[in-house]
Amino acid sequence: MKYILMATLFVFCLQASAQQRKIVQLSGFTYAQGTEIAVPFVTVKNSSYLNETYAANHEGYFSFVAHVGDVIEFSSIGYAPVKFTIPNVSSDKYTAKIELEPLVEELPVITLGRPLPWASIEEFNREFLAMNVYSDDLMSAKRNTSAESIASLSRILPRSAGEIQAFNSMQRHLNMSNRNINQNFNNPLLNPFAWGQLINQIKRGDYSRERLKY
Repeated sequence: MKYILMATLFVFCLQASAQQRKIVQLSGFTYAQGTEIAVPFVTVKNSSYLNETYAANHEGYFSFVAHVGDVIEFSSIGYAPVKFTIPNVSSDKYTAKIELEPLVEELPVITLGRPLPWASIEEFNREFLAMNVYSDDLMSAKRNTSAESIASLSRILPRSAGEIQAFNSMQRHLNMSNRNINQNFNNPLLNPFAWGQLINQIKRGDYSRERLKY
């Protein structure tokens, strides 16, 4: 009986403590230190309440429900993590601006060893600066869709099923067209019936009578 009363009292205390923690709508945005540039997609974690995790949007804006006194952790790649404690406010909404400090990491110096194809560093710098590596999207598209590029690709790439079907359909259409042309335009000189009809007309003198009319 004693343990039951203690457990009941403990649960009652927890409920009372939870009721005393005020719920607020925490909103705000994250930005880089010393600037007004937003830091997008920052991870936002409520370490005081079940490690609930959220994320800022592409403009650095975030909004979620938390409690007064919760510790909120903000982290992003390339920035130092930040902890923020929600203060006790009279309103049920609170807006915060979270400033993130960029992490500057210095890479070790790399010295090119010998042998090199250049006689000196100055010659290497001159050759490097003379390189033409700029190419925008429009120039790349024109180069990839040029007649030379398409012709070279057509020699090495296999035909797709659609191309094969289209080619076969075109061949069948050409064959049917040529067959109809041959049937409609047969050479009369090779037709024996046409020769027989012409000979009969000459014997009857059809062409002579036609000339006499004029």
